[in-house]
Amino acid sequence: MKRLTNLVIGALVALLAVGATAQTRPDFSGRWTSEPSPAGDGQRNASGERSGDLGSGWGPNITITQTVERMTVEYMFFARGDMQPPLRFVFALDGSETKNSVMMGRGIQAQTSKAAWEGDKLVIRTTHSFGATETGQPLTSEVKQTLALDSPTSLIIETTRSGVLGGPSSTTRTVYKKL
Repeated sequence: MKRLTNLVIGALVALLAVGATAQTRPDFSGRWTSEPSPAGDGQRNASGERSGDLGSGWGPNITITQTVERMTVEYMFFARGDMQPPLRFVFALDGSETKNSVMMGRGIQAQTSKAAWEGDKLVIRTTHSFGATETGQPLTSEVKQTLALDSPTSLIIETTRSGVLGGPSSTTRTVYKKL
């Protein structure tokens, strides 16, 4: 009987610990807009004009919805006159693989992502697959996005892009304010 009691108590403690961990995870839900980059930040194009950095990869205005199981990010990529819906990406929050597709340029671009919690930060690793223009051989590129709340109204997304074709990797930091 004592063994059964200890087993039940152990199971309850484990359930409470899991529940407490889930409760401390931040909720990124809301409409967010990025702050402008400080003067001098960003990259310059061939004619020397400031072109900005690559930011979070999701644009300046994003909408996030989140449940315990998944997070959805939506943002407008096309101009209003293009009559295209917002881009929508869904990520499973249990570490399982999710696939998203975007119709751009010469066809569908497939993305495979895994999202996992690292403390109070959500880390999304996305692999983009594409063909090299010269060889036609398939290539991949990884983008790592780390989401963290600086405050209830301030979302920080640090984005690291792997180097492609031997190029260096790059990291950007985008601050969003809640609308």
